[in-house]
Amino acid sequence: MAKLPILIYPSPIIRKKSLPITSINGELQRFIDDMAETMYAAPGVGLAAPQVGTLRRIIVLDPHDDRKPIRPLTLINPELVAAEGQYMDEEGCLCIPDIKAEVPRFGRVVVKAYDRNEKEIVVEGSGLLARILQHEIDHLNGVLFIDRLSTAKRELVKRRLKKAAKVNS
Repeated sequence: MAKLPILIYPSPIIRKKSLPITSINGELQRFIDDMAETMYAAPGVGLAAPQVGTLRRIIVLDPHDDRKPIRPLTLINPELVAAEGQYMDEEGCLCIPDIKAEVPRFGRVVVKAYDRNEKEIVVEGSGLLARILQHEIDHLNGVLFIDRLSTAKRELVKRRLKKAAKVNS
């Protein structure tokens, strides 16, 4: 396994829509393992393929508190099929370090996908799991959590990001 580099905003790749997976082979299995290693090392609770520069519809996630890297949940070609309720909570992103904001999300979701063994699965989640699923599926569509903020909050975050980029240059 290998740790992959995480792209940082404003990398254009993280704004592009990912392509569906049509076959699961050994190379894809290794990539999934590398994504999991990268997520745990970051440390993060979820990671989408575009965040590591690959426009494929794959996410890995692990919402558990113990954070033991056993084998995270892998979703291939995930699709949000049902959602209800709404709640606000703080959210951050590995692609946008040091920025967090209150983001509205559905409180409960149902996602259909394939696992790494090509078995169709349905994942139902609420709370943190629902938030992670929505956040990572957004990445597959080129959407970042800052896009879900009000216009005023989004502009404030963008100014902070520009200022940080100037300082780091």
